[in-house]
Amino acid sequence: MPPKIKVTKDDIINAAVDIVRNSGAQAINARTIASVLNCSTQPIFSNFATMDELRLAVVEKADILCQEYMQREVVIGKYPAYKANGMAYIRFAKEEKELFKLLYMRDRSSELIPETTEQTDKMESIVHNNTGLSGADVKLFHLEMWAYVHGIATMFATGFLDLDWELVSKMLTDSYQGLKKQHGVE
Repeated sequence: MPPKIKVTKDDIINAAVDIVRNSGAQAINARTIASVLNCSTQPIFSNFATMDELRLAVVEKADILCQEYMQREVVIGKYPAYKANGMAYIRFAKEEKELFKLLYMRDRSSELIPETTEQTDKMESIVHNNTGLSGADVKLFHLEMWAYVHGIATMFATGFLDLDWELVSKMLTDSYQGLKKQHGVE
């Protein structure tokens, strides 16, 4: 008798991420994952107490993938770090539409959302270092810039627009410079 193939927790998460990529978050279910992994549903429920627990693991994996996009864009060095993060966020929306929707376009009204995250603190620190703004001013600057970036990203994720990257870059620069002026930064 051949040995049984062991399906790991990571295998299950990766299969679920691929299902989201191809068919959207609503397509995640135990049978679909088992089919992709060529196994029964037993390994899924051995590794995850509930499908909600698995869905949370998929969200966490999607967030890691998005953070990797941002890190790569910063390392490439084509743009200053703050802009690189915005460009990467938009690129993630364009290239990973369904993962972007899972992360940033789902109903979160029943979720406890922290007021600040490590990423937000990092971006606000960059804004502070670049502009001298602090406190509520730096938070507002980043919120306004992020809302603009998110709008562009959403247009890519939904197929509403498909802009040239140089135009996106110019738009982010224009918005950033306009916000600096609005906040009295020279």
